[in-house]
Amino acid sequence: IACENDDSKRISIFCSACQQTIYPYHLLYHKKTHKALTLLGFASPQRKTDNKTLLAQRQKLISKLTKIPKYSETHRQKIDYSFEFLMDNHTPTSYCDLANINNPSTFKEVNNSLIKALAICQDKNSTWQGDMEDRFIVLNNYGNRSDTCFLGLVDGSHGVTAAETVAAELPLLFLDQLAQTDSSYKKSKDEQQILDSFATVIKADYREKEKIFSEKPGNDETDKTNTYEWIHKAYAKSFWRMDRLLRLGRNEVSKVRWSGCSVVTCLVERIPSEETDGTEEEERKHSENTTHGPSARTAKGVAGLLHIANIGNAHAVLCKNGKSHCLSKEHSTSNISERERILQNGGNISINEPDGLVEGYLRTTRGLGHHGDPVLKRSVIPVPHTISVPIDDTCQFLILASNGLWEVLDYNEVLALTLTTFTRYLRMYESVQQNRTSPYVCQYLMPLTEDNLNDSKAIEDLQNGTEILYSNTDIIFCDKLASYAGQELLKTVSPVGSKPLPQFEEDTKMHPSNCKSQTAGRGRVTAETLYDNAASYVSEQLVKTALAAGSRDNITILIVLLNGCNKI
Repeated sequence: IACENDDSKRISIFCSACQQTIYPYHLLYHKKTHKALTLLGFASPQRKTDNKTLLAQRQKLISKLTKIPKYSETHRQKIDYSFEFLMDNHTPTSYCDLANINNPSTFKEVNNSLIKALAICQDKNSTWQGDMEDRFIVLNNYGNRSDTCFLGLVDGSHGVTAAETVAAELPLLFLDQLAQTDSSYKKSKDEQQILDSFATVIKADYREKEKIFSEKPGNDETDKTNTYEWIHKAYAKSFWRMDRLLRLGRNEVSKVRWSGCSVVTCLVERIPSEETDGTEEEERKHSENTTHGPSARTAKGVAGLLHIANIGNAHAVLCKNGKSHCLSKEHSTSNISERERILQNGGNISINEPDGLVEGYLRTTRGLGHHGDPVLKRSVIPVPHTISVPIDDTCQFLILASNGLWEVLDYNEVLALTLTTFTRYLRMYESVQQNRTSPYVCQYLMPLTEDNLNDSKAIEDLQNGTEILYSNTDIIFCDKLASYAGQELLKTVSPVGSKPLPQFEEDTKMHPSNCKSQTAGRGRVTAETLYDNAASYVSEQLVKTALAAGSRDNITILIVLLNGCNKI
């Protein structure tokens, strides 16, 4: 379906701070206004203030500041900057076209019954970036297993070398770890040859340090509960080995600072059950060949699992029942626990805005690579956050995205925009098919309520019961000594007493796609290709919105439409 040029005028973002609808090209100014008002001590971000009130508030804050024994000139400057920004009272342009994308989105065919469609859209953001340093991974039939795929997104930093190496080799390292525990994961001869070549790097002394993964403290009861502990150990071990391989500096140009990257990956696998398709013999064989087997059937209606691992500032967000669930952790100087870890271990964080830089150089506190600077590498560790989440027919979207999206939009805003643009596309299709009228006569907005966009409440709902099967709290190592650093590896949530998440409001309409065909700008759109085109459309709109909202980084978005999307 070809989208008209004025379609960009209808794209708006539901601000999670003040619940106002904002155009993308107004968002940067809008969020700066929120920040300035908060810094000046105004409790409500929606509050409109006149110049007299601003001046009085500034004088009040400065008066308090000068009475403090430890007077901070930096804080005084922040107050002045915020005051001047609000006094300028400049308003953004009334309208601006969304930027064109250098690389149109492409949809990937994935042979997985849990996935309706998958699309990737990228833009290097040429206004601010000279090179595209992001890479993505889409591997179908991962480990020669049907209904299993491996997805990943690598956000390069200070060069593309590390990102390219990780995109090529991390899936092999992870597969190698999985195959050691689960015989249903198979490696090809070529893959085994590549893994064998790493043996000269992963030597015996290095393997000794890896015993931390198998010598964790725990009891039998804990091991029974954590069905997917072995997958999370496989993730941690493969990330650690990947970082060791990056220490070789292959293809690095600089002799001082080597490239690094943030990573988010997702292993998507189907759980055999009575509700899924297939013969009893196929189910029996699959159960015999997997370590989780029948015990993986955690709840009735659960069709599959997402095993997520992230490191740095690349993130994964799941949309379930219209609510956003962030499945990753922010590993940057904005994370208080990360700041404490670095400072306690002798590292330094500069006073650069907004949250400082590790050793005055890097905002991310965890990542792969960055071996050119040993002082920096002492603080930037290769320890991923991992989590396993069951998916069913209430799961609608999975979004993996690089920092270029998250630096301007939060999880709730991305969710609202995804739901809105996806619904718009379905209604455009429905309107053209059934009425043969302009699709713009329709109202495109979803019934988005404050409750749907409350991220903290959504996470509590997800954690209530069977939703999160396993989540680690990180294994911390260093080259001299591998240790837990006082943190437990295993944290689980009991499935007892779970309650279902609330459904969408009943007035949310269904959008059938049973029409035969429609000629469109990208070719012939049929009911079979509808979701592929919808995924491409949504990913492009997210990238365009991030550009318009003021992103200064490379932008890569991988969106997965899950089976629940047909219930929107």
